[in-house]
Amino acid sequence: MGHNAVLIIEDDIHIVELITIHLKDLGCSIEVATEGKKGLDLAFNGQYDLIILDLMLPGLSGIEICRRIRKNNIYTPILMLTAKSEEIDKVIGLETGADDYLTKPFSIRELIARVKVIFRRKENNSYLNDTFAASSVICFADLQVDIDKRKVMIGESRIELSPMEFDLLVLLISNPGKSFNRKRLLKLVWGYDFEGYEHTVNSHINRLRGKIEKDVSNPQYILTTWGVGYRFNEEL
Repeated sequence: MGHNAVLIIEDDIHIVELITIHLKDLGCSIEVATEGKKGLDLAFNGQYDLIILDLMLPGLSGIEICRRIRKNNIYTPILMLTAKSEEIDKVIGLETGADDYLTKPFSIRELIARVKVIFRRKENNSYLNDTFAASSVICFADLQVDIDKRKVMIGESRIELSPMEFDLLVLLISNPGKSFNRKRLLKLVWGYDFEGYEHTVNSHINRLRGKIEKDVSNPQYILTTWGVGYRFNEEL
C-alpha cells in the first residue's frame, strides 16, 4: 500500500483511537481534528490521501465540510461516517462529493476494506490510465470533458460533478457505444467486488444525467441498454 496520509475528522475519541490503531498498522500517518473548523483548516492546508469524515460534528457539519473541500477543488477521497442509517443521508453525503460512506456502528474490518479500496483506486488511478488515448479532452456534441483538469463543460457552462460522477462519466465517454452492467461499473469506478450496491450505480447515473442531460427522461448522452446497463451514445 505504501505510505498514505489520512485526516480523521471525528468527535468520538473512541472511534478515532480505533481507526488510528488500525490505519497505523497499514503504515498510514494520521492527523486528527475533533471539530469541524479545525478539520476544514487541515483539509485545506495539508496533503492527504484520504479524509475520514463524520457526518455529525460540533460546529460545522460533515456535509458542509465535504461541500467546501470540493468547492476548493480538493479531490482527496472522502469516506463519510454516518450514525443514521437512512438512505437519504448517504445520498446527501455522496451528492456533496464524498466517495463512500459507512454507517455506524461499523465493523473495523469493513472500514479497512473500504480504505484499501480507496488507496488501491488512487494507486491504479484504476481504469483511467489504461483507457485513455493521448487526448485528455473528449468532446461529444455540446459536452466537453477535460480529464486532466477534471473539468466538464456543456456549451459555455461548467458542470460541477462529484468525484464518482466524474469517474463514471469518463469511463463511459472513453468507451462510446460499449455497454457496462452495474456490477462492472461498481468494480471499475468504485473498486467494489461485492453485491448489493447496484442502487449506488443507479443513483449516480441518475444524478449525472440530472446534471448533463437537457431532458432526463429522454437522455442523449448516457443511454440505458435494456437488460444490461448503461452506455455512452456513440452516435453523437
